[in-house]
Amino acid sequence: MAHEVVELRVHGVSGASAEALLDHPVVSRVAGDDNAGFYRPRPGYGVSDRPPGFRVEAYRWGALTAGGAVRTLSLLFLLPFMLVNIAVWTRPPTGGSGGIIGPLCRLLAATLTAAFVLSIVGVTVDIVGWQCTPYPPCVRSRGYLGWLADLPLGPRLALLALLPIAALRLLWWLGERSARAFEAFPAERGQDRSSGGEDRIDRPGFWNDALVVQRLRAIHVAVGLGTLDASLLGAQLHIYPTPVAYVLFVAVWFLLAACAVLLCLPARRGEDGSGRGPVDLRGIRTLRRVATGLTVLALLYTAVPLEPQPPHEQLPGYEGAVAALIAVQAALLAVLTATSLHQRRRGHNTASSWLSGLATPVLAAAAVAASYGFAAALVYRVADVLDRGEIPNPARPNLPGAPPLEPPVSYRWAALAGLVAVVVVAATTVWRIVATRRRRRRLAEEVVRRDFPDTPPEALPRRAAVRDVVARAAVAEQLSPAFIVFLVLSLLGVAVVALDLIGVGPSNLSEELVHTDGQATTNLAIATDAGIYVIGLVALGILVLGLLSYRSGDTRRTVAVIWDLGTFWPRTVHPFAPPCYAERAVPELAKRVTALTARGGVILSGHSHGSVLAAATLLQLPAEVLGRVALLTHGSPLHRLYARLCPAFLGDPTLHELGDRIGWRWVNLWRDTDPIGGPLFSAHRPGEPPRTPGPAGTVDRRLRDPRAVVVDPDDTVPPPIDRHWPYHTDRAYEAAVRELAGRLDLTDAPADR
Repeated sequence: MAHEVVELRVHGVSGASAEALLDHPVVSRVAGDDNAGFYRPRPGYGVSDRPPGFRVEAYRWGALTAGGAVRTLSLLFLLPFMLVNIAVWTRPPTGGSGGIIGPLCRLLAATLTAAFVLSIVGVTVDIVGWQCTPYPPCVRSRGYLGWLADLPLGPRLALLALLPIAALRLLWWLGERSARAFEAFPAERGQDRSSGGEDRIDRPGFWNDALVVQRLRAIHVAVGLGTLDASLLGAQLHIYPTPVAYVLFVAVWFLLAACAVLLCLPARRGEDGSGRGPVDLRGIRTLRRVATGLTVLALLYTAVPLEPQPPHEQLPGYEGAVAALIAVQAALLAVLTATSLHQRRRGHNTASSWLSGLATPVLAAAAVAASYGFAAALVYRVADVLDRGEIPNPARPNLPGAPPLEPPVSYRWAALAGLVAVVVVAATTVWRIVATRRRRRRLAEEVVRRDFPDTPPEALPRRAAVRDVVARAAVAEQLSPAFIVFLVLSLLGVAVVALDLIGVGPSNLSEELVHTDGQATTNLAIATDAGIYVIGLVALGILVLGLLSYRSGDTRRTVAVIWDLGTFWPRTVHPFAPPCYAERAVPELAKRVTALTARGGVILSGHSHGSVLAAATLLQLPAEVLGRVALLTHGSPLHRLYARLCPAFLGDPTLHELGDRIGWRWVNLWRDTDPIGGPLFSAHRPGEPPRTPGPAGTVDRRLRDPRAVVVDPDDTVPPPIDRHWPYHTDRAYEAAVRELAGRLDLTDAPADR
């Protein structure tokens, strides 16, 4: 009997339906489950022009990252953690292990957890427990707060301290709930990650990060609890210092120091794959018990009703803790930037990498900015509500009898820096789009002139529309300066926060350094208030976007794109980042391809982000399977995005290695109108000689889009501009499938019966 050849289609982000992937009205699942499954056309329904022995199958994985309200809305809360987790995967290529970039990113991730806990402490323990409840005007007509005023200070603070613990547990629950869909492929013995994320993408077990996440989760929970304990004990030392408080305070700092040391060490495993080694799970369990015990002791000590004088101003030590934490983050970002620049000089192929190797500090700075943006918006909005609508501000005295609610001035800095960053980055983006418009239109004009040389007058408007689409598709490559500006502003913003350590805030800085009058001080205060509103609107906008995603298909696809691109890489930096769907998708695809090759050949067809999953899958296949596999990519961001953004893991050397492994049975289809996909090796036009020597020059196939600018004789409108989707309906796609099927090595494959 003839060998069976299966064209296995993998969709991109936003999750196309199996029916759309297969161009078939009725499909049935042949493997997998509702979260991720393999589908084939149901025999006897619809029309198929495939010859005997040639089957089409689709892998639909979109439900792994979309479909649940909690998963989508949690993007708002997990965004900073997701950004810092991506940062380590964008380091410059050096051919080594990445140096200290991994430990730096893990330490920075721990400070984000501490910042999250501090923001909740600021709302509950500081604003509500310390500043608001002792004042009758603040709790008047608020029964939900009035009962707290009847409690002594110690029990009140201890009770409110349970809310940051609950918030920390919420982060844990969000990650666990989302990861349940991936439990079909747990880590096997000897297949757990062994180098903290700084290894090769083709290593067995690369996508099994369960043990690393378990280790990091324990450390981050300890960091969060330690941050809470330090805040409570620091305040208690100010109220009534005792030897017990000092002992507990020192013990908490030893715990935080131990967490920092553990984060600087890679996650290791024993030779038997059991997870035991220099840093094993038994030590992690000990760390968890110590952190829990210290927290219980800190809460019990805080609950002792030792009544001091009525509290005033802020929770003692809280503002200094926020400023010190941001100063630590500023130092980490500075070292991370310097290290990235150094590795960029040592690296290979960094000239073509996105942001010239600076994507790591840019994403890390974005994580810090998002973290403090949300924290400032949360703390100030709560203080605003409790202040009866009057935003706390040094430039505006409190109303008579009003509670003196004062959030940390560091959050005021964050608001001001956020406003400046939004305005300047937006202006830079607009400038780049306008400044490059003429050049992009000129290059687009050359494209349409070659594709449509003899355009009749009545088709000139359609030709101009195609030119504009081609010009807009090239916008993404022009935005690097905006990200560099953002990095510079972020570094300056977090560095200036160090001024708060010496008691200088925005308004004080205006008075003491610039020697301005009261009006200028008020104007600066108004600017920071505007920054708070802007940050709050951004956070609200993300929340509304998540809600609207269930009413609009286009909005849902936009949210899915952000989610899918942000959760592709394993969680080796922050355990509370959204779970990595590829830890199931890649092993599942590899298992299915291996099973199909036992009966014939497989053409793995990946569209858009599906091409990235396909490439990662082929890099995991054993050598004896690769001879019966071919790769068809279309609308692929493998080079345009991933090779440039993650050059150490999916850079040009990795793509060439992939081509060698499959014997260059690889065709990549791309269009000039596609804003996402592009060529992988050589951007030559049909009929032109390849610009890249060797077999890599034969991979890329450019498709003209649209097919024509004039109306076909048997049609009523011009051919559509397909842009990024679909590709599989193009005749060139079908030709590529048949070509790759003919190049498969099926001599050793068993015949289909």
